[in-house]
Amino acid sequence: MTERAANTSERHFPTGLPPRIQHYIGGQLVDSIDGSTFDVLDPVSNETYVQAAAGKKADIDAAVEVATRAFQEGLWPRMLPRERSRILHRVADIVESRDARLAELESFDSGLPIAQALGQARRAAENFRFFADLIVAQTDDTYKVPGRQINYVNRSPIGVAGLITPWNTPFMLESWKLGPALAAGNTVVLKPAEFTPLSASLWGEVFEEAGLPNGVFNLVNGLGDDAGDALVKHPGVPLISFTGESSTGQLIFGNAAPFLKGLSMELGGKSPAVVFADADIDAAIDATIFGVFSLNGERCTAGSRILVERPIYDEFVERFAAQAERVRVGYPDNPSTEVGALVHPEHYDKVMRYIEIGKTEARLVAGGRRAEGFETGNFVMPTVFADVKPDARIFQEEIFGPVVAITPFDDDIEALELANGVRYGLAAYIWTNDLKRAHNFSQSVEAGMVWLNSNNVRDLRTPFGGVKASGLGHEGGYRSLDFYTQQQAVHITLGKVHNPTFGKSSAEQR
Repeated sequence: MTERAANTSERHFPTGLPPRIQHYIGGQLVDSIDGSTFDVLDPVSNETYVQAAAGKKADIDAAVEVATRAFQEGLWPRMLPRERSRILHRVADIVESRDARLAELESFDSGLPIAQALGQARRAAENFRFFADLIVAQTDDTYKVPGRQINYVNRSPIGVAGLITPWNTPFMLESWKLGPALAAGNTVVLKPAEFTPLSASLWGEVFEEAGLPNGVFNLVNGLGDDAGDALVKHPGVPLISFTGESSTGQLIFGNAAPFLKGLSMELGGKSPAVVFADADIDAAIDATIFGVFSLNGERCTAGSRILVERPIYDEFVERFAAQAERVRVGYPDNPSTEVGALVHPEHYDKVMRYIEIGKTEARLVAGGRRAEGFETGNFVMPTVFADVKPDARIFQEEIFGPVVAITPFDDDIEALELANGVRYGLAAYIWTNDLKRAHNFSQSVEAGMVWLNSNNVRDLRTPFGGVKASGLGHEGGYRSLDFYTQQQAVHITLGKVHNPTFGKSSAEQR
């Protein structure tokens, strides 16, 4: 039986919750122009705890107008990189100083275990610190042809950046986009996920305290079909950065195409973790357990398909299932909780439907039902299916919850076919002590990111993104600055100009 976290009967409720969640436009908290709101639910009880302003096209228009004016007339795009960097470092300091409060609100709003939410809050501060440093250290290419020519790159901000963020680790993923967009000198309109608007509502006061000029940061809450769609289609927003489902990414791609917008889209995943017989099985089990059950399994890079070489397959399945049964399910605010509540009843229902499908497709070896002792809320036991066929829906489709499919393979060729045999290509994890195999396999697997003998530990300097249905473009490090800036090549002739001569008379040519 899955262990429940201690003291599940004693649930903590945050104090000081806002009476309602509003938009933040031009330095002011405002309601929707038409007065619309939507319910925000607490994932533990599924009861409405606050109303949030429901943005529509008119609210997006207002936010974009303010952001455009701040870009065209304001100081932010014209500041020296060092001046912007100082403000972004203050943002990082403020976020860091309030990490406990941020984690408390994030955990309450999203259902993430508090210990993991605290790590995400601290990562948000680090994201701002990283890009505050990078914008100062940034260098651009210069090419010289001695005595003849110098060529250099002139970089400048683009304008109003539209940022659409998901609900799984909302505050951290918002910082991931806000940091580089602002560092590069753009103004922004953020549309946070409607399931989790609480922590995003703190950005306004953080930026104000840090000294960000009014109008540079704007936030409009609302549903994707309304606020998100209006932001994507707005002709005054030249670029969109989106993280979310692949199907939504396809809609954004189509809606942005008539405007030729710049797009960066990190989409869904069904990432393989490939465990060869020569791997450190203890480390592989620990890493794959963490990789699929941390953040409640609601992570795009989750290793939700575990491919295991047949000589160790039975042992791996038995040990993995036993350890999964010991994962502690509990209230999100409990420090010992390892899996909390899924974000929303709609998502809970989706995950449970996939579990029922899995029972018809494979062998259930752990979980497979609502966590015991939790009659309300979105609590799912960590669920493990074994002997999963490659054409099974639980093998092919993104579930985005604490559900894993384990499949055996006989050799490297079959392992690679299984790893690449889905429409997604975000991440891959490879476990082997054979160095040659590790590098050859990683270069053949269809994934934007590969971890060898490691869980998901990311260097912020490296590119983040996927291939196939997992995304378009990359962010992270200099790739983020490339996306949020436009680059102009400047060519200067140093010596005598040598031009082909057209149109001269015969006499002039002599």
